[in-house]
Amino acid sequence: MSFNFTRIKNPEGLIIVEPYTFGDERGFFMETYRADEFEKGGIKDEFVQDNQSRSVKGVIRGLHFQIDPHEQSKLVRCIKGEMFDVAVDLRKKSSTFGKWYGIVLSEENKKMLYIPKGFAHGFSTLSEVAEVIYKVDELYSREDERGIIFNDPQLAINWKVDKPVVSTKDRALPKFDKSEDYF
Repeated sequence: MSFNFTRIKNPEGLIIVEPYTFGDERGFFMETYRADEFEKGGIKDEFVQDNQSRSVKGVIRGLHFQIDPHEQSKLVRCIKGEMFDVAVDLRKKSSTFGKWYGIVLSEENKKMLYIPKGFAHGFSTLSEVAEVIYKVDELYSREDERGIIFNDPQLAINWKVDKPVVSTKDRALPKFDKSEDYF
């Protein structure tokens, strides 16, 4: 097995994926995705699109999600720098509805976060620059894109940045309790 899978209980459904890294004086090698092992680890999605973003220190992106028929599961990894990755459970029937989970993903720890459908996703940049790549199991759809404002007091997410840099679009997103019942 080339990966260790850790299931998060609060909120339930998230999985931390840790690839085994093989390194020596030349550098390292690791598998970042392998469908058969991910399926054994509980991730059965067929990923259809890869995305990459670069952000400077203090940037917060999110909280974003897509609704039916283009809901997305994501597999998120930081390939340069360090980021604080956050997922919020939006599944009304879930026992962890409204709960959030955050984890530091970095080029050093090489961890990934699997976020299933029914979660909002966002991250903040902790290092001078961070590059993030993520796989999704459904194509991007502008018509089905939704979000929740990053600083919603009900969620009370500590983004671990002093002076947040947030896009105009993300600053205009609705609060958690004002958003529609999507899931």
